[in-house]
Amino acid sequence: MIWRGRKRQTTEPESSVEPVNVPGRNEMPVENRAGADTSTGSSEYLSWGARSDVGLVRAHNEDAFLVRSPLFAVCDGMGGHAAGEVASKIAVDTIGANAPDHADDVVLGAAVEAANAAVLEGAAAGQGKPGMGCTATCVLIEKNKMAVAHVGDSRVYLLHDGALVRVTHDHSYVEELVDAGEITADEARIHPSRSIITRALGSDPDMYADHFTLDVSAGDRVVICSDGLSSMVSDKDIEELSVSSATPQAAANNLVSAALTAGGHDNVTVVVVDIVEDGLAEVHRARRRHGIIAFAVAALVALVAVGAGLGAILRSSWYVGNNNGTVGVYRGVNDTLLGFPLYELCDTSSVEVQNLPEAVQHQLDEGIGVPSEEIALNTVEQYRDQITAEQDKAALAATEAQNSADTSQGDQAGSSAPAEAAPAVDAQAAVPQSGQAEQGKQGAGE
Repeated sequence: MIWRGRKRQTTEPESSVEPVNVPGRNEMPVENRAGADTSTGSSEYLSWGARSDVGLVRAHNEDAFLVRSPLFAVCDGMGGHAAGEVASKIAVDTIGANAPDHADDVVLGAAVEAANAAVLEGAAAGQGKPGMGCTATCVLIEKNKMAVAHVGDSRVYLLHDGALVRVTHDHSYVEELVDAGEITADEARIHPSRSIITRALGSDPDMYADHFTLDVSAGDRVVICSDGLSSMVSDKDIEELSVSSATPQAAANNLVSAALTAGGHDNVTVVVVDIVEDGLAEVHRARRRHGIIAFAVAALVALVAVGAGLGAILRSSWYVGNNNGTVGVYRGVNDTLLGFPLYELCDTSSVEVQNLPEAVQHQLDEGIGVPSEEIALNTVEQYRDQITAEQDKAALAATEAQNSADTSQGDQAGSSAPAEAAPAVDAQAAVPQSGQAEQGKQGAGE
């Protein structure tokens, strides 16, 4: 195993160093402390708060943090007086200059690796001291994506739905012991070798950064901290304080206060970022808008297609129907759509509907479909011929009936004249001649 760095080099054991900046043994307020630095702000998508404190043992603060939304970083310096803070300052400046504009963890990891090269170059150029170095833990949050790049034992925690999860893996000797199952995470916090880190900026030109991307959502809280917090406060207590703090700055203050209350053996830096808006609602709104537009376009296309098809049907459809009492020729179908007629009157006629059979009249009211205008016109002429034939037939029948009536009356008149004449002839025959009457009288006398 090669240990590439040892943090917090001092000339005497930590336990023999008298804590400084201690306002009172029973309470550790964080306001108005010497060597403290804070930053608070918000944007459309994020809200953040940060606090860095020298602690109760160290004489100066080797931590540095970067707050340049949506980029946030914590670097914990090593190398002793006037060296660790130089390394951490070079690191945050270089990360800020090389970080991507979007949540691209590969480019963010490359920015951390560029910071490693800058720390090495700074030491070679006489900035700080040879062997100086630092950790680097940074995130770039873009809506619902968080890119992470990490080297050393500073940490990133994600608080989601009230549960705190550590998303980075310490590059330290005790973390390897934890991974091997030889000690627990709580034992690692107090292990004598907890200061030994296995990867850091400024120790190896070929150093590489861990990098990955996570999904985040509105309501999540991100905690970035140096080991001045994680070595003094358990993950359980970090979770409780992160959940109970109303604002990011309150959370940062409370976490630093907890580290100080626990002893404040190291510099402690905490950056807390709340994800106010993850952009998903905007995405959903955009999707709804696009869906509505797509639906409207599809409906319009379908309507145009239906209209075109309907127009073709109407142009090729014909029927004969009742045109206010006469038979008319129509193009289309005898119906309406949304109150608009689906037909047009093309030809009129003098053929009266009332002169047609009752069944045909009902059919004309509904519209009698025909294949073409020519057949429609022929149908009208057939109705005309039918009516004419019926009228001629009716006239002929009337004439015949009249002639029959006249003949019957003539027959009756001829038969009554001879019957009246016969009695007259008989009466004349029954009257004797005057001479004959005299002769009769004489004969009677005789």
